[in-house]
Amino acid sequence: MWETLKNAWRIKELRKKILYTLFMLLIYRLLCYVPTPGVDLATVKEAVSKLDLLNFINMMTGSNLENFTVMAMGITPYINASIIMQLLTVAIPKLEELQKEGEEGRKKIAQITRYVTVGLGFLQAVALSMGLRASAAGGFTSNLTIGLCLAAGTALAMWIGERINENGIGNGISMLIFAGIVANLAKGVASSIYSLFIPDALSTGTVNPLAYLAVLVLAILLIVAVTFVERAERRVPVQYAKRMVGRKMYGGQSTHIPLRLNASGVLPLIFASAIMQFPSTILAFMPGSPANRWWSEHVSFSSWGYQLIFALLIFGFTFFYSSITFNPVEISKNIQQNGGLIPGIRQGKPTSDYLQKVTSRITLFGALFLAVLATIPTLITVLVHVSVPFGASSLLIAVSVALETMRQLEAQMTMRHYKGFLK
Repeated sequence: MWETLKNAWRIKELRKKILYTLFMLLIYRLLCYVPTPGVDLATVKEAVSKLDLLNFINMMTGSNLENFTVMAMGITPYINASIIMQLLTVAIPKLEELQKEGEEGRKKIAQITRYVTVGLGFLQAVALSMGLRASAAGGFTSNLTIGLCLAAGTALAMWIGERINENGIGNGISMLIFAGIVANLAKGVASSIYSLFIPDALSTGTVNPLAYLAVLVLAILLIVAVTFVERAERRVPVQYAKRMVGRKMYGGQSTHIPLRLNASGVLPLIFASAIMQFPSTILAFMPGSPANRWWSEHVSFSSWGYQLIFALLIFGFTFFYSSITFNPVEISKNIQQNGGLIPGIRQGKPTSDYLQKVTSRITLFGALFLAVLATIPTLITVLVHVSVPFGASSLLIAVSVALETMRQLEAQMTMRHYKGFLK
């Protein structure tokens, strides 16, 4: 990684892109400290600390939600809008046609996604302001003003991400999430180090330095495991036969279909976390009810029941995402139409069955990996009694974005070498 950064820094064009990206990220982080006018911050922090769902959103936004800055919503509405558009593309034929039109179709879908992001961000911001009673003055006008400020912050974050895509090193939206997670992680690590070395904690014996060392080793092992799985892929070989088209000979080449071990990425973790946090969020508005007491006693965040349901939801969402993003029947049809075949497998249905079998095994491994990754930090906290300053989703996102950024830098350096050779 460091060698890639060093080589990229030597190239003037890439150096400008890296500096531009860092500058835009600096602007984004500075905007994260701009307060929203008319907010009762004490009420907001108390509400966020009680609701698990808001704690999750706060982690994704780099603690901007509990401070209720103009970036309190962050890029979350854009992620939600992108997921909604991705699902609607499968369900609505018109959107599916746009997606198949190539670059122009994708531009139209991106434009629709921007409008959906701003509208969804405004609705979420107003609902969040009213639900948390964030307005110090109260009244619909004050909540409307707060909603407009937060929606403007979301639109600005989306614009910064797109500028990084066009003028920077790319992967702009993910870079903003990465910046928020790293800022939150740095705060958690600093807090852990402070609690480790303050005299009061050492004199009372409440802190075990070996436990923190074990957490550090665990973090390194998890980063290595995530890096290995994110870069690993199963390559299905495909052989294309030679064919005559006019007076030219085409085909006769060997290639492969790359199937990533963790093709679903972090989405199953996000979906499963959101669903698990909905019941506690709803029951928090009924503090004295029997349902709230039962949930707090039997399905708390650190309980085995919670972790088991969480792991099962990760399994379900991993297979669901794989089913809507990978169509073995369509891939088999494309291979057959182009005169290709998988060695040892007949064309048509046997090819699609083989691809489905391979995909199911890979998806099973990916689901197991995500389930273990999601439950380990909580189990370590329960067993060792040390707060782990990172979550599964934040760790996976951070490592994935770092690897993707390195791949993009390597690709841009390769393209530059090719261009120089052609000139």
